[in-house]
Amino acid sequence: MKQYERPYLIDFRKIGETQIGYISVAENKLLPFQVQRIFWTYFTPESIVRGRHAHYETEQILVAVSGRIIVSVEDNDGKIDTFILDNPNIGLYIPPCVWHTMQYSHTAVQMALSSTEYSEKDYIRDYSTFKKVWAGPMVLNSDRQ
Repeated sequence: MKQYERPYLIDFRKIGETQIGYISVAENKLLPFQVQRIFWTYFTPESIVRGRHAHYETEQILVAVSGRIIVSVEDNDGKIDTFILDNPNIGLYIPPCVWHTMQYSHTAVQMALSSTEYSEKDYIRDYSTFKKVWAGPMVLNSDRQ
């Protein structure tokens, strides 16, 4: 089984200035995978927690295009981290093998860049199955920080 890194933040360079606005770019050569799918979520009530799953193969980058998203992730070794995405030039890389949940401010728009096309078979939606499937420590890639 291929081993992946832990989740980490990606800083998409912010180009521009306050008077004229900004642009940030996500080119495949700068990403940890080739993008196969892009999707976005919006108007999610603040009381709803989305996600509650992991993937066998899919890698993702989540970006809060607007609003705030609180993302909790759990690696297969049980390490839990929480990330607050509230800046449109910051993305969160989520490798396979990571259980994740998201909670949104009502104004949040989340864009997700995905390494695979959608397949229901790639989802692990049961937490106890996630813990069984991914038992054992992850091997970190020292090339990225």
